Amino acid sequence: MQNQTPRRPKTTRRSTRKVPEALPENSEESSLSKNHSKVFRKKPAIQEIVREPTSGGIVFRLTPDQKDIEILLIQDSKNRWTIPKGHIEQGETAKQTAIREIGEEAGLQHIQVLTWLGKIHFKYRRLDKLVLMTTQVYLVRAVDKSETPTKEKWMNGIKWFKFNDALDAIEYEDIEKLMLIAKKKIRSGEFNK
Repeated sequence: MQNQTPRRPKTTRRSTRKVPEALPENSEESSLSKNHSKVFRKKPAIQEIVREPTSGGIVFRLTPDQKDIEILLIQDSKNRWTIPKGHIEQGETAKQTAIREIGEEAGLQHIQVLTWLGKIHFKYRRLDKLVLMTTQVYLVRAVDKSETPTKEKWMNGIKWFKFNDALDAIEYEDIEKLMLIAKKKIRSGEFNK
């Protein structure tokens, strides 16, 4: 009798690649496997970490009856609703950037920055770079209620939302949290002077 290593049963054999149970064991022959390398290409390794400071504002106005708050949101090219914001340019403060970006992205020139609400952090990948974005967010009042917002060409939309509708529409949880802080500050009456 030869001394052989016992053979594992087929059911316990481990594959180096995970496939759903419903696919055949010999998945190299399946059409899914042939397309796997096309769909799941390996991303290039991260070569650089880039920090991008940005600033923007939660722009609000009160309804004519003063009973509800409206929030201005922009819809980006990927159909995500967010606040007007952009990169801080050299020599510019975060507050100056918020004013400039609201003017550029929303076309609003008659605004008043009331207070700083906080900062939020995003990270995303841009090819072989990891981008760390920090956004300073301000509470901003639209002073001229008749001023109509205008969108830039790259945007899919711009719109005043009733506060609760804005909460539902906003795509980013961190901005949503700052919107709740903003509502509390607006309702406190500290800016009604």
